[in-house]
Amino acid sequence: MGAIADIYADLDADLDETAFREAVEAKVEEMGGLADEETAAMLIAHELADGEIEGVADVEAGMEEAKFAAKVTGIGELRTFERDDDDEDGRVVNVEVADETGRIRVAFWDERAEGAVEELDVGDVLKIAGRPQEGYNGIEVSADRAEPADVEIDVDPDGADSIEALSLGESDVTLTGIVLDTDSIRTFERDDGSEGRVANLTLGDETGRVRVTLWDDQTERVNELAPGTTVELVDGYVRERDGDLEVHLSARSTLEAVDADVEYVPETTPIEELEIETTVDIGGVVRSTDPKRTFERDDGSEGQVRNVRLQDDTGDIRVALWGEKADREIAPGDEIQFANVAIQDGWREDLEASAGWRASVFAIDGESTATADGDDDSAGLGAFADDGAGGETVSDAGDATDERDDGESEGPTEFTGTVVQAGDPVVLDNGSETMRVETDTSVHLGQELTARGPVTEDRLDAEELF
Repeated sequence: MGAIADIYADLDADLDETAFREAVEAKVEEMGGLADEETAAMLIAHELADGEIEGVADVEAGMEEAKFAAKVTGIGELRTFERDDDDEDGRVVNVEVADETGRIRVAFWDERAEGAVEELDVGDVLKIAGRPQEGYNGIEVSADRAEPADVEIDVDPDGADSIEALSLGESDVTLTGIVLDTDSIRTFERDDGSEGRVANLTLGDETGRVRVTLWDDQTERVNELAPGTTVELVDGYVRERDGDLEVHLSARSTLEAVDADVEYVPETTPIEELEIETTVDIGGVVRSTDPKRTFERDDGSEGQVRNVRLQDDTGDIRVALWGEKADREIAPGDEIQFANVAIQDGWREDLEASAGWRASVFAIDGESTATADGDDDSAGLGAFADDGAGGETVSDAGDATDERDDGESEGPTEFTGTVVQAGDPVVLDNGSETMRVETDTSVHLGQELTARGPVTEDRLDAEELF
């Protein structure tokens, strides 16, 4: 076949042989006779192969060039901007593309931007070569070349997204799901001194669950959409936080209640299979609830925590609800899912689950676990009233120490709990009661500790802290 034909036959690229031979001739001319046709053909083949990736999901910031095929799923508006060193305005248009592995934004500049607006349609398949870089909404590609490709891409550009299919950097996201949980609106100060607002809610569909972040005027939606409401989210974008994907709403996004049939089936880890230092979803029936307790943080602010005991078919576990989650209306007998809870060491070497700011709390039947008007000090066991299992407290144990008449224990007392106050004194909480501990050891909030020493007037003078 000849050397050039052999090299072309081994080349896996969307380029016909005529175009390949023309590129070889141009390379020979470019190199001024320093390379013959065979050498030039090998150089062209290397250039074509360099940067080839399997799919959109393989695009990474820092690549010199990435080459991939993808289907156009959205075309943005052509925007103009002023360049600092040029009298002529710049032009840019963002095009959303996708393949079976994910979605990504491709930026077309100047003449390419005008060509993209005039010639591209949603559904077109392109072979794209460009420079990946970190953009505001994740990785995006600045296109150097783009041409039609005769490749089958199994992506529906008009279809709504599912939570399971979300990918980092994706924009123009449309989701239909059930509101599982909402958080309160929080305020913050921007760099320019103005006040911003942010709030979160959790959406679920048949494929999974995702946290949604709302900004400024959009935050009011968390007060208007109760858990259990089916909503359609339009024109969101996907960001990453602490390793998890989130959908963010911009000023042009919408989030409205709709009449649609969406089912969310929680996937939970059985309690008997929980392992320490993992973050999991658990679910079951609430056996008992404790009153809410407040404590003072190191900075002088007041925190709050409330413990409930959850049981599934395999066992039970204490769940600590921190912050505003301590105000949730949760009662014995409720079927609840706790999502993104941290599994930690608890009282008497039992595991416990900690539901902090990243956790979500929602009723498995779709009803709200709204903020309560007051503390829930229920102590009943609901459907499990006769089961007999429950958290054991220091007073339940009965054999810890005997007390003298002067209030000091005759022998050392051992108390294990979570640090809910790290100041003077340290306060430990075991889920059933708290203990003030005198110690010179530096501790931090949330730390699991065991203190051992004599107790006088409800204070434990720690001889050992471990």
